[in-house]
Amino acid sequence: MQELVSEISSLKPLPQIVSKIMSVLENPKSSMEDVAEIIRFDPVMTANILKISNSAYFSLPRRVESVQEAATLLGLEQLVDIVLLESCSANLTRKQEGYGLHEGELWKQSVSSALVARELAEKKGGRNKHLIFTASLLKDIGKVVLDRYVADSFETINHLVKNHNFSFREAEKKVIGIDHEELGGLIAKIWKFSPKMVFIIRNHHLSDKQSRKNYETSIVYVADIVCMMMGIGVGDDGLAYRFYNKVLGQLDISEKDLQEIIAGFGEKINNVEDLLSMGRI
Repeated sequence: MQELVSEISSLKPLPQIVSKIMSVLENPKSSMEDVAEIIRFDPVMTANILKISNSAYFSLPRRVESVQEAATLLGLEQLVDIVLLESCSANLTRKQEGYGLHEGELWKQSVSSALVARELAEKKGGRNKHLIFTASLLKDIGKVVLDRYVADSFETINHLVKNHNFSFREAEKKVIGIDHEELGGLIAKIWKFSPKMVFIIRNHHLSDKQSRKNYETSIVYVADIVCMMMGIGVGDDGLAYRFYNKVLGQLDISEKDLQEIIAGFGEKINNVEDLLSMGRI
């Protein structure tokens, strides 16, 4: 366990700009100008924002040349999402051998689930969209550190899943002593994320009964399930998790809602691929 904790330091820490922006967003009086002011003093972030803003995913009517222009054309929410995407990519693009994910596949799943989660949140009125987007993007950060331990113990973990009705997460916990949910929550805490963010990442598979009653965590969970249904980032563990059907009813999300999201995502998957490649800077 101590060895695992020490390996958290091998992760690339999120830039300070992320915590600054999240703090600004917590203020209901914050504006687009407040966020743009933070970004414009970071030349690397500015360059990457312009590159992503001009990608096919956003299909802007003209090429943007400044953060302020990007903010005007995209809006505050999209601008913040770009900052988060650019900041998180370094930790999530590497190969995950223990989970059967090739290089870039965890990143694709993370971005896809974040986009789906945001769309689900918008269908439910848009409450806490940034929190939901960010938590969904980072929900599997624990896998990055746990990966080699899962790889070393995969046969034992897989045996529990196949023969003893364990979920993959439960088997991780049994064999390694910690699962990627718990480790992800620990990373979020070390990175000084808000208690809400820590809770969502720590419970994104709804392993804690209380989390099944939590709006934000349930949205992130459903988005993850939707991505599995689309075959995105399934890997060796993707289908070996508990499904809590009641959550859909609690969120008042219908099968039609899910079908619409899946169909819409399928239509823009090429543009999403473009967005993913922009994130690997």
